[in-house]
Amino acid sequence: MTRIKHLEESEMIKQQESIKQTQKINELEENIKYLTEKVTYLKNRGRRDNLRIIVVSSYLFSSCHFRYMFKHYQHFLIFQFAVDEINKDPHLLPNITLGYQLFSNFHSNELAVENSLIWLSGMGPTIPNYNCEMQHKSVAVIGGISSILSMAMATMLGLYQVPQVSYGPFDLLLADNVQYPHVFQMGSRESTLHLTVIKLMLHFGWTWVGLVISDNMRGEQFFNNLKEEMTTSGMCLTFMERIPQNMGLEYDNSFKLFSKIISSSSNVIFIYGNTDSLNELSITMNDFNLYGKLLITTSSWDFSSDFTKEMSPFHGTLIISQIKREIPGFTDFLRSVKPTVNTEDIFLKSFWEIAFNCRLSKKGTLELLDSFCPEGVSFEDASHIHLDKTIMDLSYNIYNGVYLLAHGFHQLLERHGNNSFFSHGVTNFSPYLQLHRFLRCVNPDLDDKDELCVYAARMADERYDILNFKSFPNHKNTQVKVGEVIGHGKELSIHEEDIEWPEEFAQTPSSTCSVSCGPGFRKTLQEGQPICCFDCTLCPEGEISNQSDTEQCLKCPEDQYPNKEKDRCLPKTVTYLAYEEPLGMTLTVVALSLSLLTTLVLGIFVMHRNTPIVKVNNRSLSYTLLTSLTLCFLSSLLFIGRPTPATCLLRQTTFAIVFTVTIASILAKTITVVLAFRATTPGSKLRRWLGTRVSYLLIFICTLIQMGLCGIWLGTYPPFLEMDTQSEASFIVFQCNEGSLVAFYCVLGYMGFLALVSFTLAFLARNLPDTFNEAKYLTFSMLVFCNVWISFLPTYQSTKGKVMVAVEIFSILVSSAGILICIFTPKCYVILLRADRNTLSILKSKANP
Repeated sequence: MTRIKHLEESEMIKQQESIKQTQKINELEENIKYLTEKVTYLKNRGRRDNLRIIVVSSYLFSSCHFRYMFKHYQHFLIFQFAVDEINKDPHLLPNITLGYQLFSNFHSNELAVENSLIWLSGMGPTIPNYNCEMQHKSVAVIGGISSILSMAMATMLGLYQVPQVSYGPFDLLLADNVQYPHVFQMGSRESTLHLTVIKLMLHFGWTWVGLVISDNMRGEQFFNNLKEEMTTSGMCLTFMERIPQNMGLEYDNSFKLFSKIISSSSNVIFIYGNTDSLNELSITMNDFNLYGKLLITTSSWDFSSDFTKEMSPFHGTLIISQIKREIPGFTDFLRSVKPTVNTEDIFLKSFWEIAFNCRLSKKGTLELLDSFCPEGVSFEDASHIHLDKTIMDLSYNIYNGVYLLAHGFHQLLERHGNNSFFSHGVTNFSPYLQLHRFLRCVNPDLDDKDELCVYAARMADERYDILNFKSFPNHKNTQVKVGEVIGHGKELSIHEEDIEWPEEFAQTPSSTCSVSCGPGFRKTLQEGQPICCFDCTLCPEGEISNQSDTEQCLKCPEDQYPNKEKDRCLPKTVTYLAYEEPLGMTLTVVALSLSLLTTLVLGIFVMHRNTPIVKVNNRSLSYTLLTSLTLCFLSSLLFIGRPTPATCLLRQTTFAIVFTVTIASILAKTITVVLAFRATTPGSKLRRWLGTRVSYLLIFICTLIQMGLCGIWLGTYPPFLEMDTQSEASFIVFQCNEGSLVAFYCVLGYMGFLALVSFTLAFLARNLPDTFNEAKYLTFSMLVFCNVWISFLPTYQSTKGKVMVAVEIFSILVSSAGILICIFTPKCYVILLRADRNTLSILKSKANP
């Protein structure tokens, strides 16, 4: 029973609270009706004469709900402050009192048109073309808060060419100078907003984002600008959706939109539009959970209307806002505004009681409030929910609009004088048309160089703040500045440590289609996918990428090479076949050893020059052959060490000439063997060809031909020193370029031709008696020589750098060693170990078996 009783009491309390809330709303509606009946009031501040200019402001409450009143009441306060400040300025509009009339249209197009007609006709009946209030001179209108209201007012005010200053966000429709020639917008054109968005997203690496825009021309223009810039910056849109009209009334439209957002693979969603469409989106958003999505939007979104949840779904949202302005003296003005002082302000009493939840008198705005307002409180004590003390876009536009008109009036009065401006019956002067000339300065499409534009030009400063929306329990929220963008969207300064991301993100959110390609890789686009979706491919050999997400790898300079990670270039080391390295040292030792061995053989032959085996095998040719072989071994040393232009010219030609002498000597020995066998018959004429002079003449002719070929080579396209940067990846090879390859192969071919002739003759003489068995050794030596150099050609062509040099040295040493071993080893064996066989009797016995 006790539990049921408590439940009944709880239900009764809820019903009472509901009744109180309903009564509060009813009281507020009655109060607004009262305000509508008292639709105007006049504020006058005395000066030295009684001439007055009346500025009409189409001030509005966008909804009957009190939270919109809180949001927009600052517009009136900043307007009132600007007028009072101008009236106190002795240099701006001297002897003139600036006044105003205030009309509220409650965000209704019909009321906007009606109030415009009331203002034109006076406070009496709304009769077109008649003005029943002639004691004051009204010259301009400031309003309205949205482009829809401004258009509604312009339909009436435009007929009379009344200057209309719109302080709402800039709208392309109102920029039509043909349809709305007398409407001048104070709102920023947001010409660099898309650049600011790009700069912000590039800073955080968000290349895969979703976009939601309002379904109007403003949204379409922003989408076109953003899309073009995103393509240039390598960014992609996951999706683009428009906020449907009256989306709150049709659940299907809301479901489709938020389903697209929730299912998107992008973690970052940018939302752009006017205040009305964004408020509809905000209300509908309470039915959906955008978990894992970071929202980015502009200050057109009125976050103060989100009171439906304990913690706002917008916590962590980034807001791009026109830079906050500091207006000197406005804080002091807020301290001075009190209901007891400003008794004629019919709005202040209602706002004061609602903001501080108290009553100013027995009959307050809300009769249900019990406590009376304490003394000493001011607007500084009001929370941000009730009054945003920060000077935001629209408030600053109003402030600038009032000053723009005041400066325009001031310039006109200086030109024409007060009497001319206010005199009745002067038909050749229209203050409206004169004022238009000055107001044209705020239109960025016009290139007006008039001196009247000086003040308006100072207001054309488009800078943006980056705000972070932070929400706390008990409906407390704030917007913290975390960065700014200046210089036409080019310079971004942001403090990431001050940003609070949505609670589902432990760190800075990422939003990319593909994982970023690190240095050493390049992006390869996926077929059929946007440019933001790609694979990472390792850079090819010889190329690097030192940045992330590069589309093309870069080649290293010729004197550098890529490291293993292929993210930077390292300087190449100069290299060549040096004496100090193992290969060079080994070849040097082998060449010197073989040259010493050949010299030793030559010494043996000289010491035993009178023995039969030395005499029979043509002693002089043997000396020549051994000497040329020694030079062949030593010529290989020209290929080792750092090459110079001189060594490049000498090494191939020296090798060719010395080797030609060697082969020519073998050819002479072979011919001598053949002729000696043929000339054994008595009286043979071949005996005269067996002389030493004939053999040396043959060697000389063969060598002279080779020298001629080398001379032609050196005279046409000689070898030269070059730096080979391609053969070895991490080295610059100092080497000799052979110059004319045709000449080089002609030289080698000539030596091959001599070797082939020698091999053929020796092969034919291989079966001669043992006394002349040198033919067999000559055959084997030429066989080794030909095999070595035939193998050399393809190997030489397939190698590069210092390995190619080593191949040629190896071929020189092997071929020379083959000749030495095949021809002279048997003779040295007989001379040194079988002296018993090195006698004339043995030779004769073998010759006559």
